[in-house]
Amino acid sequence: MSEMEPLVAQRAEKRSFLRQQGDDPYANDFKVDTLAAEFMNCYGAESDNEVLQKIDKKHAIAGRVMAINRFGKAAFLRVQDGSADQPKDDGESSAWLQIYVKRDVVGERTYDEVFKRALDIGDIIGAVGTPMRTKTGELTLKVEEFRILTKTLRPLPEKWHGLSDVETRYRQRYLDLITNPSVRRNFKIRSEMVAFLRYFMSERSFLEVETPMLHPVAGGAAARPFKTHHNSLDVDLYMRIAPELYLKRLVVGGFDRVYEINRCFRNEGISSFHNPEFTTLESYQAYATYRDVMKMVEDMISGAAQAVLNTTQVQFLGHDISLAPPFARMSMLEAIEQHGGPSQDLSLDPHKAREALTQAGCDVEKLDHGQCILALFEHFAESKLIQPTIVYDYPVSVSPLSRIKSDDPFFVERFELFLGGHELVNAFSELNDPIDQRERFEKQMQLREAGDSEAHEMDESFLRAIEHGLPPTAGFGLGIDRLAMVLSGVSTIRDVILFPQLRPIATEG
Repeated sequence: MSEMEPLVAQRAEKRSFLRQQGDDPYANDFKVDTLAAEFMNCYGAESDNEVLQKIDKKHAIAGRVMAINRFGKAAFLRVQDGSADQPKDDGESSAWLQIYVKRDVVGERTYDEVFKRALDIGDIIGAVGTPMRTKTGELTLKVEEFRILTKTLRPLPEKWHGLSDVETRYRQRYLDLITNPSVRRNFKIRSEMVAFLRYFMSERSFLEVETPMLHPVAGGAAARPFKTHHNSLDVDLYMRIAPELYLKRLVVGGFDRVYEINRCFRNEGISSFHNPEFTTLESYQAYATYRDVMKMVEDMISGAAQAVLNTTQVQFLGHDISLAPPFARMSMLEAIEQHGGPSQDLSLDPHKAREALTQAGCDVEKLDHGQCILALFEHFAESKLIQPTIVYDYPVSVSPLSRIKSDDPFFVERFELFLGGHELVNAFSELNDPIDQRERFEKQMQLREAGDSEAHEMDESFLRAIEHGLPPTAGFGLGIDRLAMVLSGVSTIRDVILFPQLRPIATEG
């Protein structure tokens, strides 16, 4: 018998007892009219208990019991509802609301048979009452009516306040949300952030669209896909690694400004910044260049911080970060040189670039010149870009969907935004020459044949679309999860994804 089974059995007996007494342990007819946060905001500024005691307005509050302190014929409960993490006007604690239950007020039967005999920490209750302050000055709901609305069978973790076991927190996120108010705050920040992003795009006349999640060709990014099979059509399909190629089809079709907040899937490693299932905002704008997108991205990210946090100053990965525009800008070659790598002239020399990488301990055997430059950047510069930094002009060989720079065909019009040493945004002027695009795909196919599983596949359907004419276009992809990490100040992506991917275990409690 597991340690939990006797406790579950005891609570199941209490559930049966309630039914025998004619009480529904899972009642659904209680009407809530006040949240705990509303109650605290309404009365928090009134410190005089005599004034509060004269208020006869009744409030119906429901929530989860987080603590019980019984004193003979009276008891204090701490109850937590969905408003627990909202700030209060008077600064009082918002993790819970105290309620006061007295036997001669709620009645002998309710107090003795329901409250004392059947109630446990973790149960969800409904209470109706008026405001008061205790002798210690704590704002409290003085209960006149009391009911159990949900009888729980499993108790909360023994030390429910501040549940810290990582495996339990992620595998049983509901316990994490119950016991850690800061976790609820993180996910509310994420929700408010996404709402702002939609507002931001709508204000600029972008149309939100939805594109397929099952693709016949895994395209739009260099990544290893998840593969599945459609039985009726008898075809293999891939889970979306990026929506790019479908969104560009819509620009061909006449939607000049489109975006999608989309779920993507990549069959790759898991880390503090990577989850196999993640969310991005991807956008395309006709008659714009990557320079236009730079300004748009600055405004979007600084605006999100201001809208959600009321400040552009954040703490992330132990650093004080300013999200106020303008962001620092430098070319990839400048970034390499400024952060301890070879000079720009040496990086542009294929032999010197390979030599510098070899001296740094990097494997250069299968890398072309453009890949060597990217590797130099990743080795010397990327982790040092703490404040928001736009790095532009990437080698063409590592950017198969980007427009070539007219004054230097070795590079493309592409930039990435880095913050805290990690990529947050990838953007570029789109390649709209279908012949050039086909040649790029063919080079990618050669890389696949040489063993690169992340190289882009040939996509004839996409090529056919842009042969009908893709206007000059610029686009970007923003990592929603990573931006949520920045605004929440957390160090792992698992803290901003409600149900992150975990290694399976035999059983889950």
